[in-house]
Amino acid sequence: ELESTYGATLEALGSALDTRDVGTEAHSRRVHGYALATAREYGIPEGELRDLAHGVLLHDIGKIGIPDGILLKPGPLTPEEWKIMRTHPEIGKRLIENIPFLRGAVPIVYSHHEKWDGSGYPRGLQGEDIPVGARIFSVVDAFDAMTFDRPYSKAISFDAAKSELKRCAGAHFDPSVVEAFLCVPESLLEDIRRRSTEPPVATTGV
Repeated sequence: ELESTYGATLEALGSALDTRDVGTEAHSRRVHGYALATAREYGIPEGELRDLAHGVLLHDIGKIGIPDGILLKPGPLTPEEWKIMRTHPEIGKRLIENIPFLRGAVPIVYSHHEKWDGSGYPRGLQGEDIPVGARIFSVVDAFDAMTFDRPYSKAISFDAAKSELKRCAGAHFDPSVVEAFLCVPESLLEDIRRRSTEPPVATTGV
């Protein structure tokens, strides 16, 4: 019962974080489903999926510390504003690293903007130095961003998004994670997307 309560609470918090960022309603719920499906294809042991789920749901918790004037700005950010925006992984890490049952989520919260070629932030990690959960997150997050309407971009088809992931494998994304994602049945991806708009139910998070 306690695990179920934790899961429901984290899902609700993830949804609440989505509402702070314009155009990302139900984003955390979709990415949560895509990430778990990809992790299973990749071969992540079932016992490690809970930490992955927590990290995905809370990936942007650090945006709580970003001023609304920056987070909700309708136009492009200035270089100084980007500098502030890029502090959100560190803020998120500090928020959860002392909560025992969330420590396993820290690698995703802290590293979800790292890129395979080392061009990401906050530490410029490269290749397998990036925690595997963060590598999985970056692929499914990009897929969701491309296949769902945002204020600044129109959704593209699943096939077009998959082609873009393949194009960027080895640069932004871990090629082996992209390969695992492409093995997820499209019917499952569509089901996850459909269920993301339904009212949340109590869950263990896995």
